[in-house]
Amino acid sequence: MNRIVHVDLQERSYDIHIGDAPPVGQALKDSSGQRALIVSDSNVAPLYASSCEQSLQSLGLETTLAVVPAGEASKNLDVVKNLYGEALKAGLDRRSVIVALGGGMVGDLAGFVAATFLRGIAFIQSPTSLLAMVDSSVGGKTGVNLEQGKNLVGAFYQPIEVSADLATLQSLPEREYLSGLAEVVKYGVIWDAEFFGQLESSADALLARDGDLIREVVARCCEIKAEVVAVDEREGGVRAILNFGHTLGHAVEQVCGYGKWLHGEAVAAGMVYAADLSVALKGLAVGDRDRLVGLLGRLGLPTGPATEEGTAVWEQLRAAMAADKKTRQAIPRFVLAERLGAVAYGCEVPEDVLSTTFSNFESRTDKTEL
Repeated sequence: MNRIVHVDLQERSYDIHIGDAPPVGQALKDSSGQRALIVSDSNVAPLYASSCEQSLQSLGLETTLAVVPAGEASKNLDVVKNLYGEALKAGLDRRSVIVALGGGMVGDLAGFVAATFLRGIAFIQSPTSLLAMVDSSVGGKTGVNLEQGKNLVGAFYQPIEVSADLATLQSLPEREYLSGLAEVVKYGVIWDAEFFGQLESSADALLARDGDLIREVVARCCEIKAEVVAVDEREGGVRAILNFGHTLGHAVEQVCGYGKWLHGEAVAAGMVYAADLSVALKGLAVGDRDRLVGLLGRLGLPTGPATEEGTAVWEQLRAAMAADKKTRQAIPRFVLAERLGAVAYGCEVPEDVLSTTFSNFESRTDKTEL
């Protein structure tokens, strides 16, 4: 059974279709003769580009496929420039559509191209990773990385449709799947303590990729994000809570080299650090912090700053956080938890607390490493 979650943004509203092989392009009207550029990566395209093309062609669209190298390193302005060229070669005009077929990197990249090509053309998200389904494909954030930091160039640009084919998760590599679970856990911390408890009780089924459970988990995450985005589309306030764990997480990704740590892995470590800060500054119960550490560990996610893929050193991390989008005058702002299901955003943390907490975080014996 497929699920539909509606994102209510007035004239920019759209539906998220969640299920097994939901057709791509349901939101398109009078599409005969329109052109579509499908942007995918070198891992996903061989598996799913053909079925995506067939779905669009059945609606009367002419399709062109553009494939970028897999991995976070492709999320840069040089690749954007190349995709502009592909869009021109494909004859895209203002009635055309760009379809992002892939994980979060592809969605961010293709969405930014759609937002800026001809000052904006229609855009469809067809996420194939768990992380993209529950987070990056929803809400309209698009962008690319600079050497100085992650997602420093981008735009808020809503898709006209999200089509999440859960069947694609069965071919997702284990590490990529686990990375997506970090964003799932995040929603329990920031919004829904009952959902967090359900994740604890169903961790084994999540790891086994139980289909019915995944459908409900993806739908609940999308519902939460849709609620948040409907209140604050452009992150002027409450939408910032979606960045729980991301302040340190983005710094880890940058310092260790984009792609060394997967996004969800870095966010998992960042959530534990933020939870430690929350114990110190917001009165988060140590028991709640320990529940978070325990759940992430059960799901095979890092809860410390060192993995086989690289170790993040405080001095480098602090410098990277100074360039974070949420930083003001080199002072990073954190999302901190008051309890499971309730967080505060825009929190400035004294410098000595930042460094002391990281030192304790680095040396704690309950951390799990890859």
